[in-house]
Amino acid sequence: MTEAEETTKTTPSPSEAAEQAEQENPTPVAEAVAPPPEAPPEAPPEEVESPEEELARLRQELEEAKAQAAEYLDGWQRARAEFANYKKRQAAEREELVQMANATLLSRLLPVLDDFERAFATLPQGLQNLTWIEGILLIQRKLQMIVEAEGVKPIEVKPGDPFDPLYHEAVTYEESEEFDEGQIIGEVQKGYRLKDRVLRPALVRVAKAKP
Repeated sequence: MTEAEETTKTTPSPSEAAEQAEQENPTPVAEAVAPPPEAPPEAPPEEVESPEEELARLRQELEEAKAQAAEYLDGWQRARAEFANYKKRQAAEREELVQMANATLLSRLLPVLDDFERAFATLPQGLQNLTWIEGILLIQRKLQMIVEAEGVKPIEVKPGDPFDPLYHEAVTYEESEEFDEGQIIGEVQKGYRLKDRVLRPALVRVAKAKP
């Protein structure tokens, strides 16, 4: 084979050269382009209140504020009244506890006063002027002053008074020519009260109806 024939075989034709170049360097595919974003819808124009509408709205808001303020005031007044009542109840309960404690102590002193009274009621006449008897009498008077200072007072009972179960306790019921039924004949043991509270009822004899 001659040199010219070899050159003819190795040299490609123009169409073959173009095809070969296209295979070696392919044409890039165009990238997909995203569509542009849609514009947001336009907001409707705000309505402008007329002076009359604005005035009506402000009046309504004022009335609502007044109603709310009145509700708050009413609640505050109720809470204040409840707290005041609570303080009064607490004070009354404390006072009641103090009175109960005093009543218990004073009730225990009453039999001592009874013993003093019975002792001096049966004291012989010749012993009343002795010094040691006067000292015991002074002790009785001091004890009497102490209980009186705490508000303890004897329950007054006189023959002929009507029997009152709030202040009296009947020891016996007796027929009597002098007293009517339900009247007190006499006192057996003195009763005492602490202010408006009965510490110990008076023991009495009561007249009853004749058969």
